[in-house]
Amino acid sequence: MKKILILGLFLCWYSMLSAQLTYGTTGLLHAPSGEMQADKTVMIGGNFLNKEVTPTRWNYHTYNYFLNVTIFPWLEIAYTCTLFQSQTIGIDWKVGKGKFTNQDRNFSARVRVLKEGQFWDYMPSVVLGTSDPYTESGEGQISSVDGNGYWCRFYIAATKHIPIGKEMIGIHLSYLYNNRKDYPLNGLAGGITYNPSFCPELRVIMEYDAKDFAFGATYLLFNHLHAQVELQRMKYFTGGLTYKIYLK
Repeated sequence: MKKILILGLFLCWYSMLSAQLTYGTTGLLHAPSGEMQADKTVMIGGNFLNKEVTPTRWNYHTYNYFLNVTIFPWLEIAYTCTLFQSQTIGIDWKVGKGKFTNQDRNFSARVRVLKEGQFWDYMPSVVLGTSDPYTESGEGQISSVDGNGYWCRFYIAATKHIPIGKEMIGIHLSYLYNNRKDYPLNGLAGGITYNPSFCPELRVIMEYDAKDFAFGATYLLFNHLHAQVELQRMKYFTGGLTYKIYLK
């Protein structure tokens, strides 16, 4: 109860800031969703990543930053960089601590194939997506087995928003896959989101990302500054900031 109270107070303070998405793409906390940004939306942001939410190659806390563009209402492209410490370059991954001297770069893409309510009232939105699908390590391969495609995943995600009185609940379900040895993804993920009527800019999120449960929240300030905080496994903090630009 004490932890929940502290988190609630923290979220109230954080609502004065703004946020972002851990993978640099639209979604929940780590699990994907069937939602899309408005056409011609540009997002620039960065995150603090607790080592518990990163692939096993990172045995230290790190940071990422990204550029995300929704080119059409149905297509989103993102470029994300995650910082490496010095011991990851030619030295055993588990050796000591070092300075950030390099970065991992990856692309993400999301394509909406169905719009929510497109053919009938109960139709969910459906998105096909991938993050970090290709690596040049080894001889280059799709869905890296153990190369440097650290964030590799492929998924299909669906979302349906359900009004309950004045409140709005989002139901999100997805299936994720990759072929990695160090953190295999091959299963269902899902989450529930809640936008309270008294504060529609606030969104509370509960999710299961095919590996862990997480709880968090996002807040959109002045329609441009977006903040995200989360507790992975209900105890490991990760958070970030994003600035949203609307070109249309």
